[in-house]
Amino acid sequence: MPHPFLSRSALVLRLALRPVTGVGALLVLVAPAGVAQQNSRVLLKGIIRDAAGQPLEQVSVGVEGQPGGGATTDSQGRFTLGVISPAGGNPPVLVVRRLGYQTQRITLNLSNPLELTLTLAEDSRALGNVTVRGRSTETDTREQVSIIPLDPRTAKEIPSPFGDFNAVLKTLPGVVSNNELSSTYSVRGGNYEENLVYVNGFEVYRPFLVTAAAQEGLSFINPDLVNRVEFSTGGWQPKYGDKLSSVLSIEYKEPTRFGASVTASLVGGSVHVEATSPNKRISYLAGVRYKNATYVLNSLQQQQGGYNPTFYDGQSYIKAALGPKGDENKTSLGLLTTFAHNDYRFNPESGQSTFSTNTNQFTRLFISYGGRERMQYDTYQGGLSLRHNFRSNLQAELLAGLLYSREFEYRDVEAAYRLGEINTDPDDPDFNQAVRQRDIGSRFDHSRNYLTARIATLETRGTWTPGTAHTVRWGLKAGRERIVDELNEYSFVDSADFVPAARRTRLQSDLTLESSRYQGYVQHTYALDSLRTLTYGARVNYWTVNGQTTVSPRVQYAFTSRRNPRVSWKAAAGVYYQPPFYRELRAQIGPPQRQQGQLNLDLKAQRSLHFIVGNERRFTQWGRPFRFTGEAYYKYLTDVVPYDIDNVRLRYFAQNNAKAYAAGLDARVSGEFVKGIESWFSLGILTTRENIDGDSITTYDANGNSTGRVPKGYLRRPSDQRLNLGVFFQDNLPGNPSVKGYVNLVFGTGLPFSPPGLLDLRGTDKLTRSYKRVDMGFSKVLSLRTTAPQFGGKAMQLQSLWASLEILNILGADNVAGYSYLQDLNGRIYAIPNFLSRRVVNLRVIARF
Repeated sequence: MPHPFLSRSALVLRLALRPVTGVGALLVLVAPAGVAQQNSRVLLKGIIRDAAGQPLEQVSVGVEGQPGGGATTDSQGRFTLGVISPAGGNPPVLVVRRLGYQTQRITLNLSNPLELTLTLAEDSRALGNVTVRGRSTETDTREQVSIIPLDPRTAKEIPSPFGDFNAVLKTLPGVVSNNELSSTYSVRGGNYEENLVYVNGFEVYRPFLVTAAAQEGLSFINPDLVNRVEFSTGGWQPKYGDKLSSVLSIEYKEPTRFGASVTASLVGGSVHVEATSPNKRISYLAGVRYKNATYVLNSLQQQQGGYNPTFYDGQSYIKAALGPKGDENKTSLGLLTTFAHNDYRFNPESGQSTFSTNTNQFTRLFISYGGRERMQYDTYQGGLSLRHNFRSNLQAELLAGLLYSREFEYRDVEAAYRLGEINTDPDDPDFNQAVRQRDIGSRFDHSRNYLTARIATLETRGTWTPGTAHTVRWGLKAGRERIVDELNEYSFVDSADFVPAARRTRLQSDLTLESSRYQGYVQHTYALDSLRTLTYGARVNYWTVNGQTTVSPRVQYAFTSRRNPRVSWKAAAGVYYQPPFYRELRAQIGPPQRQQGQLNLDLKAQRSLHFIVGNERRFTQWGRPFRFTGEAYYKYLTDVVPYDIDNVRLRYFAQNNAKAYAAGLDARVSGEFVKGIESWFSLGILTTRENIDGDSITTYDANGNSTGRVPKGYLRRPSDQRLNLGVFFQDNLPGNPSVKGYVNLVFGTGLPFSPPGLLDLRGTDKLTRSYKRVDMGFSKVLSLRTTAPQFGGKAMQLQSLWASLEILNILGADNVAGYSYLQDLNGRIYAIPNFLSRRVVNLRVIARF
């Protein structure tokens, strides 16, 4: 009879659907029976993992040339195998195989008790000659325009100051983020408030009062909980909402077994756990994160002082199968809960900055501070989803969401300024020292701002698949919003021992906004054949404040080349509206000045018309898989609300008084530049301009006399970054994939800037310096089998330990987050750069259970 440790080999089945013939199939069946051996045996045990340290199940393990079916690893990556001890001759060779991974052959020494720990490297060539055509997730993304699927594990590995998930987005084409302290990003000429973010179908909101990147807490997405990520840079389907620039859709895990992790670094840490109930009807995961940015903020050049930023959050997702026995997933209930606490405290003491003026004279600014700042943002969000499968081709879902945000901003800071010219003579003893110093004045800022936001939504969505060629999706959503905003801030500048009225500003208001929004969509996806797909539909949106109803028709078409199934083409067109939210309604800049801080309740939705064509090509180079995606796009915008950027605060005009356009090219090459691991290179080329109604400039004759005012015409928008390059590259030691190196590179050309509030200077050709940043990391995975404290009555076993050394901003580039503006007694304005973080070293450790 067969040995109890031997098992029958798994059945391997490959199906190839070839577009030319319609159906083709390749069946490989290997089922050798285990045969009893009378010879002496050695018991072999082991565990098999991937390069990231995760256990691999369904790995076939056997001994070359010996009878028996071998063994297969379980969900923990473990196996047990009886090996015949040869009486003489060559030692046995262990063969380890799994589809998608490189086969390993290991010569065994049976003289010692054996317990192996093996690591398999990925090998995508296993399916190199098989083409699968179906309604899989990968196929679905190929049929959508501007959709980029992302590996959530990359977010844990990519070198970045805080380990935010959005660090991955910043390396993608069309995405711009010139501030490593912030999780915000802009896409294809838009701003960071034009991006949709969904987690399990629930829309995510960011705090309202954040004014500087240093005040930001953790980004909403917790990488430990993520299962699937899709990112769209434009032309998305009607099922997604009403914004102008992008969609980030996140799906959290639905665990099938116990797992946990602990992450620690010099700037914080996180803990997560996931598990299921004994009957597998309930799955749950939860994560807690902590961040203290003091270590990174102390490297800032602009301000020195006592930083005490504390940020932490917690998230959980619970899913329960409510269906009858044998059909548990027919009805399911999901609960998503989150809370976030962001507390930023800062006592500024001193600062200095060196910059050049228009006369190429280097100048150094010295600042002495007094006072303190404190900003606190507390956000609570929850969502309940009930899903039911009426039939195998008809599903419906009911979602209810709640958001409560409480924010306040305290500031009492006085700053005294001195300017000095820099000695640039290298032979002078005072080289690089400030000479001819002079006092320029002082500034005082006071704020007492409070804001609370309550948002409740109820939504129903459905999917109907009447046949293999048709999919219909629809949805209806109603929401209620209440925002209470108390503003009380003022500032003054003193450069002549008195404060003229022109240098005093005050903003005081007590605003309450209550409104309702109603939305709906319907879309139809029609597979014309196995190569061509058409998706079309529309969204409708109504807001009670301005009484505007918007209709957004959208269409996508994708087809795969009949001659070469690895090449596909895509095109999309559609109308995209962004109904105003609270920040767009509140005037913060622009004429008339008396309206600053007040709400323009007649503000209409901004509108954007998208045209996109793209190509995707999958190819093999050096025997490894690669993918190239390229897109050209054009967006024409009307009813635009102009804005200026001040660090991470957008100062809106609160008027639909502009039109704009954005055009560009995006390209990305991804694949196994190093065998078994994915890297990518992204390139974005962009131009975006706007024309503000009534925006003009004074002209002068040769004698300096004014000749009147003329329209400015189209000028560069604040987000007009002409060239953006992103690189994420991975490598490992030959023969040891557990040791890796990472390089994260971002380069962007300068952005236009001008002093806020001075409209005559807006849209000038002054540019910030280019953004250059290279982060590098080195990691090692250790496979362990150590029993840890118990959880739920069971002992946890430490599976792997991932350790990383990161050198952030390894080039030491002096990148600029924005500019502060000072004015001397003669009315001359100085643009003072606010520099970002310098070179810092970070250590990270991840323990997985």
